[in-house]
Amino acid sequence: MKHLLLLCLTLIFSAANPAFSADGKHPNVVVLLADDQGWGDLSFNGNTNISTPNIDSVGKQGAALEHFYVCPVCSPTRAEFLTGRWHPRGGVWNVSLGGERLNLDEKTIADTFKAAGYATAAFGKWHNGMQYPYHPCGRGFSEFYGFCSGHWGDYFDAPLEHNGQLVRGEGYLPDDLANHAIKFIQENKDHPFFCYVPFNIPHWPPQVPDKFYAPLATNAIKQRSDNPQENVADTRASLAMTANLDWNVGRILKRLDELKLADDTIVIYFSDNGPNTWRWNGGMKGKKASTDEGGVRASCFIRWPGKIADGSRIAPIAGAVDLLPTLADLCGVPMVSQKPLDGRSLKPLFTGSQPAAWPDDRMIFSHWNGKVSVRTQNYRLDSRGQLFDMVADPGQDHDIAKDQPDLTARLTQAVDDYRTNVLPGIAHKELKPFTVGYREFPITQLPARDGIPHGGVKRSAAAPNCSFFTNWKTVKDSITWDIEVATAGKYEAVVYYTCPAADLGSKVELSFKGARSEVTVNEAHDPPLHGKEHDRASREGESLVKDFKPLPFGTIDLTTGRGLLTLKALNIPGKSVLDVRLILLTLIQ
Repeated sequence: MKHLLLLCLTLIFSAANPAFSADGKHPNVVVLLADDQGWGDLSFNGNTNISTPNIDSVGKQGAALEHFYVCPVCSPTRAEFLTGRWHPRGGVWNVSLGGERLNLDEKTIADTFKAAGYATAAFGKWHNGMQYPYHPCGRGFSEFYGFCSGHWGDYFDAPLEHNGQLVRGEGYLPDDLANHAIKFIQENKDHPFFCYVPFNIPHWPPQVPDKFYAPLATNAIKQRSDNPQENVADTRASLAMTANLDWNVGRILKRLDELKLADDTIVIYFSDNGPNTWRWNGGMKGKKASTDEGGVRASCFIRWPGKIADGSRIAPIAGAVDLLPTLADLCGVPMVSQKPLDGRSLKPLFTGSQPAAWPDDRMIFSHWNGKVSVRTQNYRLDSRGQLFDMVADPGQDHDIAKDQPDLTARLTQAVDDYRTNVLPGIAHKELKPFTVGYREFPITQLPARDGIPHGGVKRSAAAPNCSFFTNWKTVKDSITWDIEVATAGKYEAVVYYTCPAADLGSKVELSFKGARSEVTVNEAHDPPLHGKEHDRASREGESLVKDFKPLPFGTIDLTTGRGLLTLKALNIPGKSVLDVRLILLTLIQ
């Protein structure tokens, strides 16, 4: 009788919730995110310079969102995907220096699926905070393998982390990420999983193995950007990285087939912003960092065999903010966030169950660096107040604001409302301290990216994300990190450094609120810069890298509260002190 009651309840629940299969299981979810891939980089959208059959198959065997919008740059898009809310609401205002961190009072898509009993993991580029609880393992992901910064200097055998522990990657980074995702899928094949794979390409540096670059090395690039600034070497590198990405997507899809999971798995593929270089992009205006169409329109495909019809083309505008409510709705997973969402479930568009309920006047806002643009189904009001008919004029060549005064006024008011109600989330761009010392996650990385150089100390490159500190030559120089310690206790401190033999002997002090630890640099470690040997084009601002060695500082007693963690030299017998990549603090008692 008990078993009959359970069977009846299961059948009733499954009938009420079509996302469940007959055995009452939730579908799995695999989210594949490209980094800096333009809408025009795929053969699905008409690029004849390249073939991307595996990525294209997700759209051909499911639905293609024809007008899908993200943010102009990386971390804001990731925040909108994670929360279903416009990125300023979550406090994300930059791609580095702490401005990429998602506010801790925001609940993420991983929180949502983990609460529903899913195994959750992320493999790749996180870019929404490194230090716990901003770390992926503090945002609902039980496993993380990859890197938390926005840039990485070398994609071969890269230094990465696995749940906070520093590790060395194996081979080409996107291949390594796919390997770990496939392993996670295999290990969790018997119960629901949420697998997020934010790949690191085709973001610069322009590195890719020979097998993907060789076919493009000599072929003519026939489809070109309308912008004369296009550099063909950049285009070849971007397309070769896209070819690798396609291969890795194919590997993941193949493993789902082999494990007989494809029919029970929702697969989503999208990109985080427009192309990072000038290349063919369907004639759209702008590229990465622009709030125009070319900077924010991205490919997005979603596949669920038997539930979403093959070859579906979804015309209504949609965006990254819609993916959380859509996946929760499709999977029958209750939302855990109590905050109102800016996104909405796209399920009616896939199933055709409620076509009349979809709003005709929907608006999607694009913001970056104070510039705001708004897109409706047929029009875009750009950041300068110009209005464009995106159906008749997809390249945004003819301003029709004077011809459509009522529409221009309505969209201008909508932008004003966005500025009034949404942008205050980042209006002050508060420099929050970097968090240290949680017993549930005792390891804290403090990279050079998050530090401040003083005196003559400089970064190795203009872009902070993958930089290290160098040119440390006087006792007046120092490096500081603005931190807030959550747990008072004894911490093991390690500085990752390089130092030539001629400069040995400096005594270096690490201090925080009166606590100090000193060490004399007695071991030379002077490896060469590398990364450039793998580049297919100019990296333009990305730092070259070195293999840094751990310099133990012993233990330091840290008290709770906010203050400056300071690294300075007490004496310098040589010409310089150290080059510094990272401080690692581990709470030990």
